Amino acid sequence: MTAPVYLVDDDAAVRDALSLLLSTVGIDVRAFAGPEDFLSALPKLEPGCLILDIRMPAISGLKLQERLTASGVDWPTVVISGHGDIEACRKAFRNGAIDFLSKPVDEQDLIDAIQKGQAALGRAAEAAAERRETLELLAGLTPREREVLSLVARGFATREIAGALDVSPRTVESHRAAIGAKLGTTSAAEMTRLWIEAESAP
Repeated sequence: MTAPVYLVDDDAAVRDALSLLLSTVGIDVRAFAGPEDFLSALPKLEPGCLILDIRMPAISGLKLQERLTASGVDWPTVVISGHGDIEACRKAFRNGAIDFLSKPVDEQDLIDAIQKGQAALGRAAEAAAERRETLELLAGLTPREREVLSLVARGFATREIAGALDVSPRTVESHRAAIGAKLGTTSAAEMTRLWIEAESAP
């Protein structure tokens, strides 16, 4: 499944033309007449690629992009403009746009940009799934096992962990074996990666 595309443009002719183009190549596109309509629908939308016109009344494409970024919505964004504004182009890329296209939009350039955005969304979804799996694995550890794992991740050797926790090295080894069984790895490097991944999860 490819991610949907959300087209936000106040020009009905542009919306119709781009919607038709994208639908003919099998892209699921939903068009909005302006930023307000899109923002109203946003809470119910699944992650997708955005196509934003740069000049719209009330809220410009750049302002919408900034507002979305500030609220944590970092979906791949293609900005389109009929004015070839270099400064606007710079701002769009600073805000995280994946492409900036001038009207009339070249069909293949737009399709290529959307495919690039969909690939980025796919990678983000895979990374999120891996983080969820890691958190689920770590949730199965006992409090003591989490203590041992945190010290392993900090580079402590078995004897150092034993000293820090005031237990015997054999007890530490027993905990490490249990951790390895639950996480599916006995590698200290892999345990460290999983711990860091979990610690950095939002």
